[in-house]
Amino acid sequence: MSVASNFFKRDPATFVIQKVQPGLLGLMDGSVSTLAPIFATAGLTGEPIKAFYVGLAASLGAGVSMGLAEALSDDGKVTGRGNPIIRGGITAFGTSLGGMLHTLPFLINNMHYALHLAYVVVVFELLTIAFIRYRYMKSPLLTTVLQVIVGGGIVFLLGIFLGGIGS
Repeated sequence: MSVASNFFKRDPATFVIQKVQPGLLGLMDGSVSTLAPIFATAGLTGEPIKAFYVGLAASLGAGVSMGLAEALSDDGKVTGRGNPIIRGGITAFGTSLGGMLHTLPFLINNMHYALHLAYVVVVFELLTIAFIRYRYMKSPLLTTVLQVIVGGGIVFLLGIFLGGIGS
């Protein structure tokens, strides 16, 4: 059996615990943990490219950190969480992706446009996370949307606040 077919050929509960959960963990961490540094940098410097590089560093650094943490958390034998290297890779990818999505708008040279596009991307990320939680973790949709938006909103406002008082 090839690695690709083995990746997808599982019962639904195993797929959720071994693939969806590590990916969701990474996506949530990357999307939320990078908000404050990126938006604080944007506010402090007024230069989109600097916010981009801070976001790039935060996203990739968080991806490595979260991937290692997930891979080293357990070997999967007792918990049934699967191969730690695969779980760690999924988490690392999800974390880096979650951080990079709202970082990419800062490649736009106009801070006003970059910020507004990044705001839209953040809302899209948070709603996507809420939908994945609803779809795979069977969380009530309204509850999960509120949890994700409140959590992300707190970190987002923290970044805006720190960027504003520092400049």
